[in-house]
Amino acid sequence: MPMISTKTTTSITAEQELILKEKLGKAIEILPGKTETWLMLGFEDNCRLWFRGDNSKALAYVEVSALGKISPDAAEKLTAEICDILKTVLGIDGDGVYVKYEETDKWGFDSTNF
Repeated sequence: MPMISTKTTTSITAEQELILKEKLGKAIEILPGKTETWLMLGFEDNCRLWFRGDNSKALAYVEVSALGKISPDAAEKLTAEICDILKTVLGIDGDGVYVKYEETDKWGFDSTNF
């Protein structure tokens, strides 16, 4: 039950969104037991983000939410992959990316909880 929400200061074209969907769908497999089958993605482009008192460079804020625990090693690998994807697809340098992880023991779907 993973969810990856991405906010960027850049525009995201329909073509870029499909590429992001594909690449993040593969990247989620870095987390043990997670696959694209249950992955939900959200994209918000043209957001007004500031970092270090500046908004002149491309920035991204990414939230990764998952049912269960995320090991530090898996989070480290996924952060690196997310930064690589954002650099490749949107031209956002890793030093302009924050990735936040949320672990939960409750996740609802289709009128019930896991």
